[in-house]
Amino acid sequence: MKPQDALPSTDTRSRSRSPGARPSNGRVVLEVDGVSKVYPRNSVRALDGIDLEIHDGEFVSIIGPSGCGKSTLLQIAAGLIPATTGEPRLEGTPVVGPRRDIGMMFQQATLSPWRTALQNVLLPIEIRDGAKLARARSDTAMELLHLVGVGEFAKAYPGELSGGMAQRVAVCRMLITEPAVLLLDEPFGALDELTRDRMNEELQRICLERNATAVMVTHSIAEAVFLADRVVVMSARPGRIAEIVDVDLPRPRTFEMTAEPRFAKLTQHVRGELDLGGQL
Repeated sequence: MKPQDALPSTDTRSRSRSPGARPSNGRVVLEVDGVSKVYPRNSVRALDGIDLEIHDGEFVSIIGPSGCGKSTLLQIAAGLIPATTGEPRLEGTPVVGPRRDIGMMFQQATLSPWRTALQNVLLPIEIRDGAKLARARSDTAMELLHLVGVGEFAKAYPGELSGGMAQRVAVCRMLITEPAVLLLDEPFGALDELTRDRMNEELQRICLERNATAVMVTHSIAEAVFLADRVVVMSARPGRIAEIVDVDLPRPRTFEMTAEPRFAKLTQHVRGELDLGGQL
């Protein structure tokens, strides 16, 4: 095997960024410390002893077999549900409930159908600070809509938008609060393959431009490798971190790169780890 073809170094602990990762000051933004989750109603242990550090400006993908607790982990990190043991911390402060500096995006756009795209983007500001301050952020909201390529649809209602356009608006709604970290739970899983690819490129561009810190749950190996600086591979329930794979592909990444040998080796390596813990 040639040196450039060697598989990435792997570890279940946090580490310095790979050569293909975005520059980072090494500051830990989000930390998951010894998190386990047991649902007492049916005694199901969803997660067991998760330790993970996410650094400033880093994009981390989480992948694992169905039912391994990926979404549960993300919801705990967002403060939407409590951990049974352990805790998530944002900037060193325990996350004990929903926070304005954590942006969360789900598989469905969940836009309010009676509000225009612009009004949907401003909704978190309106809820948090009132209608007056929301109106004052209209210019910022329009800048975000233009950033993701739907500025001309600012006055359109969700029923007039395609699935991909609605998800772009949902991205803007997440970004308007300027969160410290973005948590993405299969945000493009309901889209067709072509639209999903375009949205992945768009998400990468936004994260690069804003030096965003992001964690995304996905069932797609190719998507995980394409977007991430590190891929966290989880085992079958109870979910544990089986391996962390450094992705040393240069940025910005293009879909032409998915045909290159290095990309194939990385995806095969992740698939091999998943096969040890169960099917997707």
